[in-house]
Amino acid sequence: MTGIHQEKEFWNISASELFGRLSSNKTKGLSSYQAKERLTTHGENVVKATRKKDSISLLISQFKSPIIVIFIVTAALSFFLGEEEDSIIIIVIVVTSGVLGFWQEKGASDAVDKLLAIVQPKCKVIRDGKIQQVISENVVPGDLAVFKSGDTVAADCLITECKDLFVNEATLTGESYPSEKCVCSLPKETPLRERVNCLFMGTFVVSGTAEALIARTGTETELGNISEKLKHRAPETEFEHGVKRFGYFLLEITLMLVISILVINIYFHRPVLDSFLFSLALAIGLTPQLLPAIISVNLAHGAKRMAAEKVIVKRLESIENLGSMNILCADKTGTLTAGEVKVHSAIDLEGNPSQKVLLYAYVNAFYETGFVNPIDKAIKEFHKFDTSPYSKVGEVPYDFIRKRLSIIVSDNNSCLMVTKGALQNVVSSCMNAESASGEILELSSVVEAIQNKYEELGKKGFRVLGVSYKLIDTSRSSISKDDEVNMTFAGFIVLFDPIKPDVIESVNALKKLGIALKLITGDNKHVAVHVGQRVGLSNPRVITGSDLNHISIEALVKLATQVDIFAEIAPNQKEQIILALRRRAANVVGYMGDGINDASALHAADAGISVDTAADPLKEAADFVLLEKNLNVLVKGVQEGRRTFANTLKYVFMATSANFGNMFSMAGASFFLSYLPLLPKQILFLNLLTDFPEMTISTDNVDPESVENPRRWDLKFISKFMLVFGLLSTVFDYVTFAVLIFLLHANIDEFRSTWFTESLISASLVVLVIRTRRPLFKSKPRKYLVLAILAIVGLTLAIPITPLGQLFELKSLSITYLIAISLIVLSYIFTAEVVKKIFYKRTKY
Repeated sequence: MTGIHQEKEFWNISASELFGRLSSNKTKGLSSYQAKERLTTHGENVVKATRKKDSISLLISQFKSPIIVIFIVTAALSFFLGEEEDSIIIIVIVVTSGVLGFWQEKGASDAVDKLLAIVQPKCKVIRDGKIQQVISENVVPGDLAVFKSGDTVAADCLITECKDLFVNEATLTGESYPSEKCVCSLPKETPLRERVNCLFMGTFVVSGTAEALIARTGTETELGNISEKLKHRAPETEFEHGVKRFGYFLLEITLMLVISILVINIYFHRPVLDSFLFSLALAIGLTPQLLPAIISVNLAHGAKRMAAEKVIVKRLESIENLGSMNILCADKTGTLTAGEVKVHSAIDLEGNPSQKVLLYAYVNAFYETGFVNPIDKAIKEFHKFDTSPYSKVGEVPYDFIRKRLSIIVSDNNSCLMVTKGALQNVVSSCMNAESASGEILELSSVVEAIQNKYEELGKKGFRVLGVSYKLIDTSRSSISKDDEVNMTFAGFIVLFDPIKPDVIESVNALKKLGIALKLITGDNKHVAVHVGQRVGLSNPRVITGSDLNHISIEALVKLATQVDIFAEIAPNQKEQIILALRRRAANVVGYMGDGINDASALHAADAGISVDTAADPLKEAADFVLLEKNLNVLVKGVQEGRRTFANTLKYVFMATSANFGNMFSMAGASFFLSYLPLLPKQILFLNLLTDFPEMTISTDNVDPESVENPRRWDLKFISKFMLVFGLLSTVFDYVTFAVLIFLLHANIDEFRSTWFTESLISASLVVLVIRTRRPLFKSKPRKYLVLAILAIVGLTLAIPITPLGQLFELKSLSITYLIAISLIVLSYIFTAEVVKKIFYKRTKY
């Protein structure tokens, strides 16, 4: 390994010299031992290392909250001032809460890592003389990589062999059209877009095949250099933005309450340190400190459930986007249709079956060696011809500008050039047309007939290609694009793609979920409309790619929501449509694509959806990867996404309403009590125990109506919920205070013990009310939640007679006090049910 380094200007070096410099073999590549050693030296092949927290960092992050840091420091200070026991108890509770959060987040992180491993990008390399598929992160300088159409280029490399190679380099050059590649040496000063002998990380092969020697990996690549300069992060999702705003909202309320309570307690000449600890304990109590862990666990559980439904989540925060999606854009091929191109017929100019047209199409498909595509496969399978009389002379591969493919064959007596491709592009290269009787006509006399036949077939749902030919000089040994002129139009190849048997049911299911389906396809508008109507898009409004070229961005934003089908769309127009749809504030847009030109549209969408069989660039750009290209799979994924979001909101509702109520009660109690209503350690212990039932929320059942419509993070609604149910909790806290002071004449210890018990039991049981919009007994919770609640209620009643009771200064309560608690809690639950019914009736969400 000594002396092996990543080559800087490798495009100026011959392949044989580069093999020598990198100590690699032209036929066997590297050995497994060499590859392992170089991976250790050069590191993983990534442009931006994923900042995955190790276990220690994750644990430390649980204690980074400023409030918790101040609290620990203050508790330590009280230790040195003589309050050793209370200080130790407080710190133990804070640490226990942090460890719980760590345990939850660590489990969630590990589960997601296992799911992501399913869709890791891979690369084929030659090692030990054999072609092996390795994770792209593990390729090293000196690896001999093998590429074919659809492959992502894993690192910067020098092409050693290639055939009909076209590569999309838009990620680096901004050029949307594929670049043609070849084997050669270039001057050092050759600019990036002109380095035709190189392949660059992040680009992908559009057509052809290649072998290439990897020269640079990771941050040394061109893409790595750009990434280092930009250092940009993925855009913030609506969910992340909502959580952040919610955090600021809680911070404002917390600061207001803490400062007020501290001032009140100092005003009444209570001990300053105790008052400060009490205020900080309230701050921690008001803040749902397990929220990050609960969110992580909820999202990870959701990701696992979605994986069971064949949907792999690549970015957890996007689950909410999928759940709130109200527009899904998708291509028809493979989504609504089976994605299996089949030949219906080969016909002449007048629509009659033609063996000649079929033979020419077969010869063209049989000898094509560039872009592997299902159309050529369908033609070869439809009818087989004997090609032994022909020998291939030359080929002009298909590209995305010409949209046609030409082949020259020789049959000893003559040379025949056959062109096949998009009808308009084939017709544009013709001067004549052959009639059904074999007569050669001027093209201008039949152009209208060709267009009419094209539209007639399109309206029936068929895709139509054109076939043309001409005889050329037998001395020719090669052809170029310039030879595609003065051709004779021979006829049509009529293709179809059958509708999937369950697609109508899936489209209807999406409608019921409040999701509008919009088709974005490169096919002609007649085919697109026919397919759209068959799957339930009655009277669809259609706009074509050529129409988009004459529409301003502002006009498209207004029009896009009303359009059902975007037909004859160029790859670079897809992103334009997605962005226009997103500019309407109410829209959350999903895009489902598996074509090599869909990457930018996937990235632009709120929820980018690809499939496991798609090219690596698509899977890398996607938020979700379907293990099966089926709308029904996506429907189930959306439902799981909404269940996950619903359970996350449950925790927010529970934690904020109960916590806000208790903390507001304590703030009020400070005005008329001559002592602290609860000790700081009791507040923290109360907060810790109420979190246990809420930790099981990720496994809870979700009512069917909660997944029927898209839902988004609504801070205004959460604030209303917190205020209404928090104040309801406060009302019953004051009822408890009144009973304890005026009816039972409780002393300080009895007051604190009774209120601790009542608060904990009521906060645990009210979870069963808050978790559903339905009446309590009409929504069944999961057993884990019920068991956790019962366990906490039992523990609460048992604590005073255990050593914990002494530790937290909680006294055993008489039967009179327990009866009072029972009546108050039952009244609270009943009232919460009534208030819930009124709240949801008046408040829409």
